[in-house]
Amino acid sequence: MTDVKKKVHNFSAGPGILPQEVLKQASEACIDFDNLNLSLLEISHRSKNFEAVMQEARALAKELLGLGDGYQAIFLGGGASMQFCMVPMNLLRSEGYAAYVNTGVWAGKAIKEAQMIGNVKVIASSEDKKFNYVPRNYPIHGDADYMHITSNNTIYGTQMKNFPISRIPVVCDMSSDIFSRKIDCKNFDLIYAGAQKNMGPAGCTLVVVKESILGKTGRKISSMLDYKVHIKGESMYNTPPVFPIYVSLLTMRWLKKNGGIEWIDKKNNQKANLLYAEIDRNNLFFGTAEKDCRSMMNVTFLLNNPELEPEFDKMWKEASISGIRGHRDVGGYRASLYNALPLESVQVLVDVMKEFEKKFA
Repeated sequence: MTDVKKKVHNFSAGPGILPQEVLKQASEACIDFDNLNLSLLEISHRSKNFEAVMQEARALAKELLGLGDGYQAIFLGGGASMQFCMVPMNLLRSEGYAAYVNTGVWAGKAIKEAQMIGNVKVIASSEDKKFNYVPRNYPIHGDADYMHITSNNTIYGTQMKNFPISRIPVVCDMSSDIFSRKIDCKNFDLIYAGAQKNMGPAGCTLVVVKESILGKTGRKISSMLDYKVHIKGESMYNTPPVFPIYVSLLTMRWLKKNGGIEWIDKKNNQKANLLYAEIDRNNLFFGTAEKDCRSMMNVTFLLNNPELEPEFDKMWKEASISGIRGHRDVGGYRASLYNALPLESVQVLVDVMKEFEKKFA
């Protein structure tokens, strides 16, 4: 008898779900890449075969973001957390200051790292309400060296719906919602994102930067922390994280093939609207984020009666749902709706919530 594996509905916050066809292609490349009879994991990163991967990945990232000349895309190691220090290293003058918006744990860590390098002013924060909203109508300091924002907050389930238009460089951490919705990326001077949400496995970080903002700090920067060095080296100043970059390329190809950002924006809205509608309708649940700040990527919600959590946990686990336990700072549940998650999986979760209501309301 054939052993048919039961489908698992993966709502993990990160590393997150990837398209099945991408996983298949990546696994095949680990055995035989480009018909070389060699694994992707053992060929030289200086080979023509991998150089072609890097060139296409860098170009496709810019294409999907709608960016052209004047911007450079580079793939680096160190995760998005490395960018918390690389950004101020490359943009913050010793006599200047940087403006930061604090919308949660990751924004807070970026602030802490920048403070080690230079002067930082927190111009807005949602800490007063445990980060359940995104600040609005805050002043943008025209004399700052740059402004740093975080577009989506995985832990608290909030997301920026509108972005500041500023005459100073705007830096955005898009780690958890890059390539997920239609936005005008030309309003940003530097975008960075860890791969492990919507792009690939953990291990590489995409940085897209407008070259004209670099080289103005007067600071000597270690080569490994200098964007200009990595741009000149075409993301291969040192040995790059080959496998995560290749999987990121496969995912970007998948996205483009299916219709690009416009296609995925509609798909992600469908998924988010379906789940939020059930949270608002169902008397046993409530959302944690303010409604006009709700994230399309990370849906956070709680039970009105926490004592029923063991019963709900039993039901969603029986439905082959995985990864919806909330972060310890918020508790409850967090369903991450990254690009590769099918609408079918969201429907399964909604059906479990409806059945739970019938049983315990």
